[in-house]
Amino acid sequence: MNKADVIDAVSADSGLSKTDATRAVESFIAVITSALKEGRQVSLVGFGNFIVKNRAARTGRNPRTGEAIAIGPSRVPGFRAGKALKDAVN
Repeated sequence: MNKADVIDAVSADSGLSKTDATRAVESFIAVITSALKEGRQVSLVGFGNFIVKNRAARTGRNPRTGEAIAIGPSRVPGFRAGKALKDAVN
């Protein structure tokens, strides 16, 4: 399912027009992105938690040459599914 499919599903399920559903989905994504940029966690009870994980600096390998390269520290988004979501999937 891609973003267009999600917008179609939100529109059909909520009775919103496609334009309003598009705005709602894009706003939801923007709010989560903004919170994660600030280093905050987004918790949706029953669904899950969007979190920012810190990756430490490490040494990697160039796959072409095999030479060691330094990979700097970074922050990456993560998601932990909530119990209700896990139960719904299983």
